[in-house]
Amino acid sequence: MTDEPLGDFDPDAVRREGLLASPGAGPTAHDGTGRVELSFTIHDKDPGKDAQRQVRVPPGVTVFDSASWNGIAIDSTCGGHGTCHKCRVRIEGPTPVTRHDVRTFSPEQLHDGWRLACLVNATRDLVVDVPPLTTRPKAATVGVGRQVILRPAIQKRYVELVEPTLEDQQTDLDRLLAAIDDLEPQPDLHVLRRLPGVLRAADFKVTAVVVDEALIDVEPGDTTGTQYAIAFDLGTTTVVATLLDVTTGTPVAVASMLNRQQPFGGDVITRISATMIDPDTLARLQQAAADTLADLADQVCKEGEVDPAHVYEVAVAGNATMTALALGIEPEPLGVAPFIMSTASPPAVLAADLGLALHPRARAMLFPALGAYVGGDIVAGMLASGMDRDKRTRLFIDVGTNCEIVLSDGDRIVSTAAPAGPAFEGGAIRCGMRADDGAIEVVRLVGEEGGGVELGVIGDVEPRGLCGSGLVDAVAELVKVGLLDGSGRFLTDERALEVAPGLADRLSMIDNHKGAQERVFLLHGTDPEDGVVLTQRDVRELQFAKAAISTGWTLLLEQLGLEPRDVQQVLLAGSFGSYLSAASAVRIGLVPRLPVLRIVAAGNVAGEGAKMALLSIREREGARALLEEVTYVELSDRPEFNDKFVEQLAF
Repeated sequence: MTDEPLGDFDPDAVRREGLLASPGAGPTAHDGTGRVELSFTIHDKDPGKDAQRQVRVPPGVTVFDSASWNGIAIDSTCGGHGTCHKCRVRIEGPTPVTRHDVRTFSPEQLHDGWRLACLVNATRDLVVDVPPLTTRPKAATVGVGRQVILRPAIQKRYVELVEPTLEDQQTDLDRLLAAIDDLEPQPDLHVLRRLPGVLRAADFKVTAVVVDEALIDVEPGDTTGTQYAIAFDLGTTTVVATLLDVTTGTPVAVASMLNRQQPFGGDVITRISATMIDPDTLARLQQAAADTLADLADQVCKEGEVDPAHVYEVAVAGNATMTALALGIEPEPLGVAPFIMSTASPPAVLAADLGLALHPRARAMLFPALGAYVGGDIVAGMLASGMDRDKRTRLFIDVGTNCEIVLSDGDRIVSTAAPAGPAFEGGAIRCGMRADDGAIEVVRLVGEEGGGVELGVIGDVEPRGLCGSGLVDAVAELVKVGLLDGSGRFLTDERALEVAPGLADRLSMIDNHKGAQERVFLLHGTDPEDGVVLTQRDVRELQFAKAAISTGWTLLLEQLGLEPRDVQQVLLAGSFGSYLSAASAVRIGLVPRLPVLRIVAAGNVAGEGAKMALLSIREREGARALLEEVTYVELSDRPEFNDKFVEQLAF
């Protein structure tokens, strides 16, 4: 890809500016043997936390892969395939310029050494600056849930035992189990190794720690007041951890961060593809998941001032691919027809198997999945929102790269998944970005004479780009004022002056990444080439995403013999759904045309479901029961899908 011809780009002009090495000038290219050394400076938003890393790789490996292989995160949603234009780095010294670089960076940035990391082959030693990565995007950490009867799997029993004598030679284990007369736990080897020493050091006054049916530890003294668990929402983009005090059922601390698998691709298909291309990638993805979970566990324990050794259980709610990757299970069958999971109900494992340094025998409960693309996170969300308990007709939509949809009429529950693509995460959008400081999240347009653009920006700073909720708002507002027609096409200059004279001057043409002219609407700035714009292609990306989703719920309604007007409540789940304007979602057809009061931002319901499973074994059984109650509908084999999809494209 780096050998692509530059067309009307003048290499000689670039050489004069020092961007390309002239023949015989600059560092000598590597001869193809041995290794090249890359010196990375990984910048942090806090300048005092910048990090330095030096790695050695075979010559010819891209800068992006060199970083990824060595655990250095460079922003990307395409997994380093040259399509998202987000893996921006600055390289010291003469470096070839590709067509994609020319269309991504300004001449000044090119002169300063900015390049797309996936298109730079390391054929010599390089010094690379990596800009700060959004590691903590704006995310929903709480959501709609239900109160539960507190009955956790973690149970502690304080006992004071009679010391053995020559007349009473009962074994230590039998003595302990006899004192716990309301439970019949099975001891771990870990317990047997600790039991003799702990009993005698504590004068036979100890606390037995039981999780489910396993006796996992015996602790000196009375520790019944310290019982903790961590609920994880293992998302493709964002991971959320909540530390719970299971003695009271209350959250102690919560934290979120970007999934460290992000450099391998912004969606599950890209990550599955990465494992198919290079078998070693599975181990790297598993390690990235482990590092993410471990970092979050460490954060919530520090924030809550809790000893990690007192965390005895975790629950993980993730989609089928994220769960498989966290467990190190080959994901390829999930990515190709007929889309088969290795198991719908992952077994309980040790938290240590997920890379977590908690109590050494802490258990990890993973949510069951309904299908390859309706996974444990959706089961957790249905559990939290009571989809199997409410008699109303309710529509549950988790909007994301892969959009999961559940419909219940009070008696029957059906579910499906729709491939929405990365638009809602800012992927494939010219000025798209994650929900971080500088991202436009709210757009309001006034089309009359003297009208303008009102923007809501995360962090109240200068706008840098457009996140998913801002994208939906922008398109919905342009449809409302009439600058976008029903087919999703921008009006001509002449028609724009008639329809919205106060906004018409914001429409113009710019060069797109493919070298052609493209119609855009300027949201922020004075120059469309450098400002934050919405392009015609961005509108199309959103149309395809919303058409996939609306086709999904349309077919589910038909499956149950319902009309859109029959829906009494729409739950918009996930971080994106929490910040999405209900009115904008209705206007573009993302959800049924209903009164906005029927549309509820459900928040992080997957995380809420994970909490419930830790606080109540009854709710945990309810999650497993959902596998029998919900019918999964595969859209890809429905003959009417394409026709419905085309119908749903229009605004």
